[in-house]
Amino acid sequence: MQNVKIWHNPRCSKSRSAATLLEEKGINAEVVKYLDTPPSREEIVAVLKMLGISARELMRTKEEIYKTLDLKNENDEEKLIDAMAENPKLIERPIVIKDGKAAIGRPIENIISLLDA
Repeated sequence: MQNVKIWHNPRCSKSRSAATLLEEKGINAEVVKYLDTPPSREEIVAVLKMLGISARELMRTKEEIYKTLDLKNENDEEKLIDAMAENPKLIERPIVIKDGKAAIGRPIENIISLLDA
């Protein structure tokens, strides 16, 4: 039995596509609607390590809150993580986590590679 989790936003077409992909593959994933139940700072740090990317690479830089908080000019990794923990809308989506590894579903092929690994 696979242990799979998806950080999901049902209003996002890419996120819905990822959820459908999991369903089509017969994977009963734990669905975390991360805007309703935001991940903790520790969970964000763990996902960043699984992805092997920086906090900025996990951020939705076109969101209005990104501009409002002037995050473009913030270089402190810890402050960027704090911003995502406080404003989960900043977190790129969808994220699928499987067996200690993660993938951002943009493009969806990233998730297919993770599932096939």
